[in-house]
Amino acid sequence: MTDEVRGWLTPKAVAAEAGVSQEFDLSQCVREPIHLLGGVQSYGALIAARLHGAVVDTVSRNTGEVLGVAAEELVGRPVTELIGDEQWALAREITEAAGPPEGSAEPGAPEGAPSGPVASGVLSLSLERDGQDRLFDVTVHRVAELLVLEFEPRSAEGPFVFQNFYPRVRSALHRLQGAADVTECCAAAVREVRALTGYDRVAAYRFDGAEGPGQVIAEARGEGREPWLGLWFPASDIPPQARRLYARNWIRVIGDVDDATVGLLPEVREGTGEPLDLSGSTLRTVSGYHLEYLRNIGVASSMSVSLLHEGELWGLIACHGDAPRRLTPEVRAACEFFGIALSLQLAAVAEREQADELSGCRRALATLLARLSSQAPDALLRPGSGLAELLHADGALLLRGTEVAATGGPVPAALPGLLGRLAGPIPVGEVWSSDRVPEVLGLDPAEAEAQGVPAGLLFLPLNRDGDLLVWWRRERPAPREWAADPARPVRTGPGGERLTPRGSAAVYRATVRGRSAPWTPAQRAVAGELWREMLGLLNRHMAELEARNSELARTNEDLDSFAHAAAHDLKEPLRGIANAAAFMVEDAGDVLDATSLRRLTTVRRLAERMDGLLDSLLHFSRLGQVGLERELLELDEVVDDALLVAGDRLAEQGVTVVRPAPLPRLHADRERLREVLENLFVNAAKYAVDEAAAGERRVWVEAVPVAGPDGGRVTAVVVRDNGIGIPAEQHEDVLQLFRRLHRRDERGGGSGVGLAVVKRIVERHGGRLWLESPAPAPGGGPGTAVWFTLGG
Repeated sequence: MTDEVRGWLTPKAVAAEAGVSQEFDLSQCVREPIHLLGGVQSYGALIAARLHGAVVDTVSRNTGEVLGVAAEELVGRPVTELIGDEQWALAREITEAAGPPEGSAEPGAPEGAPSGPVASGVLSLSLERDGQDRLFDVTVHRVAELLVLEFEPRSAEGPFVFQNFYPRVRSALHRLQGAADVTECCAAAVREVRALTGYDRVAAYRFDGAEGPGQVIAEARGEGREPWLGLWFPASDIPPQARRLYARNWIRVIGDVDDATVGLLPEVREGTGEPLDLSGSTLRTVSGYHLEYLRNIGVASSMSVSLLHEGELWGLIACHGDAPRRLTPEVRAACEFFGIALSLQLAAVAEREQADELSGCRRALATLLARLSSQAPDALLRPGSGLAELLHADGALLLRGTEVAATGGPVPAALPGLLGRLAGPIPVGEVWSSDRVPEVLGLDPAEAEAQGVPAGLLFLPLNRDGDLLVWWRRERPAPREWAADPARPVRTGPGGERLTPRGSAAVYRATVRGRSAPWTPAQRAVAGELWREMLGLLNRHMAELEARNSELARTNEDLDSFAHAAAHDLKEPLRGIANAAAFMVEDAGDVLDATSLRRLTTVRRLAERMDGLLDSLLHFSRLGQVGLERELLELDEVVDDALLVAGDRLAEQGVTVVRPAPLPRLHADRERLREVLENLFVNAAKYAVDEAAAGERRVWVEAVPVAGPDGGRVTAVVVRDNGIGIPAEQHEDVLQLFRRLHRRDERGGGSGVGLAVVKRIVERHGGRLWLESPAPAPGGGPGTAVWFTLGG
């Protein structure tokens, strides 16, 4: 069995075939080239002549009985000798008016398989036989360079009068237009087709997907016949090549299942090495598998009318007769017209239902967008947003790298990891969906359930970074009543061991697992609309954010300039105040009372303190204005430079600097990085534990790889001490300008600028700074670790 056949048949069908007692290759039915069977039904005759030259290329072997001229006498002769130049010209005009000839094989079909609509027409002509004119209905269509004429003797009932037939068809179509939904529409259709044709059973059959099984959704039947309404029929009943032919031909009639097939002359055409392509033939013979199938269910004659939606086979109107039945070309034309009208009506009903659903989905989408308190995608996942409910899903989630944000029910365990296995790269904003994810992954439903694989998924990429918005649905087990066990398509019937459906007396009940409720076109459309709305919101948000950032940059620049100018301009009068107070003390100290002298001394001290604060403010403001001169630095060398300044303070407090390992190279501004380390070392000296505390006072300098903002790894410098530590609630405060943990005159004094300067230098480098306290360090107190990165 080929991979193509195994890919179409279910694993259960393949296993069932292997267990059949006699040799019966189900795959032969799938592979059979039913458009190249090399024969026609015996009640008519076929002649294929070259379009240019009118020379007969192929004929059916019964032309002698039907047309009065032996097949051997026709091949190689002009067809005009039989039908005349005028009738030949008319036949050519019919096909030219009907449209172009058949095209090439459709994608995915086997080589040489038919595709495209069949353009055909019907004409009436008479042929003289035994001195009498005999009337024929001739169906004409083209196959490449050939014009195919199929002759059917005119019925004894007389010519078809369309004027008498039209009122009934018009009334039937009017009733179809009044149908509220697909089922009601099909129910009306089967009643009208049965009244029109007289078949004993007429059923509307809808496929579950292009290659899936089908269900009878409407039925009109004679008394005493068991009902098929609601029954499912296995996909193997109608193999792929038969479905392709149904999509190309609106109607297919089998007059008698016991008809003796008439072969063609020649059997194989010169130049192609194959029989004549009968894809568009009205008289085309029937596959032996299908005839056996019909005999096994007690059908003597049948007609199928195709129902198409957007060019794809949606379903069939299947007609069964208890006795042989021929339909005239005019009745077939009327049924074909009815099938076209029904297809259009079904499409209109589906579009109306979809439009109603889409309208409801859009209202829900508008409500969801109105609820958003933020324009970021994360806001979609907040409780009460309605994201999962928008698509009637069990849950929704946003995937950003390894981060998952979810709403709705608990996220299935396997969901985050399986998205890449389901589909290849999907363009941003395009929707991928499936209501049978286990089947797509090749998993048994029970295995999928054990692994935490959801049955239904719909997702779309939000951006080129790989962020995904995902909706998921649980499995919805669906009970089905089958006309035959789908796991055992080969059964013994009255005509032998063949594919045999059974009626309701032998209904096989099974539950379909591994599927969710299907995602509708409206739901797919509204998911795409949500992406477009979010894209618009994000673009507006980014524009507003950019404008605010620009304004903030200008404000910061103005503040820096103001702080610099203010600090610089205020220093001169402060020095004057300090000097004046000093001179007053020196010049009049002897005559001043103790209170006045103390007050002047305080004025001088406060002026000097203010001068120091202005120096700190001036330095801080300069950090925002002076450019960085980055270079590749040996971090060990910069630590040594910092210790030239801070080393004395550390030594005074008995603090030892430890470097557990050689430090790496970093890209940074040397002076600014030295300043960072000086401040951190001085802080370690200031906030060392009291002498009475156990343990040696130490400060460690290390380089540690940490996660970067893009998910990669970057180097962080950590300066860790075993000092008194910083309470967690004050971590943010100590990074602010002029904030200290203690009073000004405690712990060596200071203005509270050091860590603020460190933070600003780190941020100027494009890095980030954070604190850890208590920090794991041996001996001493709780300790503090200051971590920082320096960007690119």
